[in-house]
Amino acid sequence: MIRPTTLVALILACGLAAPPAFAQAPQDDPDLDLSFEQPDFTLVNLPTTLRLPRFKSAFRVTHRFGRPLGQGDFGDLVEDLFGLDSGAQIGLEYRFGLMRGLQAGIYRTSDKTIEFFSQYNLLQQTSASPVGVGVLASIDGTNNFRDSYSPALGVAISRTLPRVAALYVHPIWVNNSNPRPSELVDDNDTFLLGLGARARIRPTVYLVGEVIPRVAGYDPGVTHGTVGIEKRAGGHMFQLNFSNSFGSTIGQLARGGLDNDDWYLGFNISRKFF
Repeated sequence: MIRPTTLVALILACGLAAPPAFAQAPQDDPDLDLSFEQPDFTLVNLPTTLRLPRFKSAFRVTHRFGRPLGQGDFGDLVEDLFGLDSGAQIGLEYRFGLMRGLQAGIYRTSDKTIEFFSQYNLLQQTSASPVGVGVLASIDGTNNFRDSYSPALGVAISRTLPRVAALYVHPIWVNNSNPRPSELVDDNDTFLLGLGARARIRPTVYLVGEVIPRVAGYDPGVTHGTVGIEKRAGGHMFQLNFSNSFGSTIGQLARGGLDNDDWYLGFNISRKFF
C-alpha cells in the first residue's frame, strides 16, 4: 500500500518549484480563453482535461440532499420539497494552477473526508493529437485526514467536438477502497473506468452525465451514475444533478452507488477566479 504521506508529498511537492506568486500569466495565455466544450474542471464528480491557468484558482461547492426521491408518493416529495428539507452532504473545494498544465487542490466533505488532488495535462487535443490526456493523483483521508486513507492514480482522456460536446474516459486505480481491514478481505483495491460526457444544448446550457463501473477489485453496491443540467454565467457554473449515491471523492466513487431505485437531488456551484 502507498504510504499516505508519500503520496501527499508527490501531489504537492511540485509546488515548491513554481515561480514566485507575484509573476503574472501572459495575457495571451490560451488557458485563459473560454472553452465552450469544457467550461469547467469537473463533470459532476470526475475531472475534465480543462487546464487551470498558471497562478489562477477556482472554487467549487457540492451539495447532495439525503432524501431518496424514489421513496414515498409525489405528495410526500412535495411536502419535503423534493428533498430540500432533508439533511445533506456538502463539499468545499479549492484548486490552484501551480504551473502551466499542472493544478492541485483540496476538497473536504461534511462527513469529514478530506481529499488532496493534482492533475498534470500531458497532451492537449490538437490536429496532431486526437485526444487530451491528463494524469491524476489523489488521496482521501477520513476523520479530517486522520484515519483511513485511499490513494488513487489514474488518467483522464478527453475527446472534444468543437463547440458541441466533450467525451471522457477515466481509468483509475484506487488503493484501500475497502474500509474493512485488509487481512479480512479478498479485495482491498478497486480499478474503475469512469465514462462521462457533456453536451452543449444552448449557448450557455449543458447536459452532463457520468457512469463509473468498477471493472476489477472491490465493488460493493451498484454502479455509480449521475445526470445533470447546468448553466454557465460568466465565470460561474450552476449545475443541478441527480445521483444514486452521495460519493464525490475518488475513494467514495470507488465504493459505488447505494441503490438503483433511490436517486438523490444535488447541485454543484463553481467559480473561476480569472
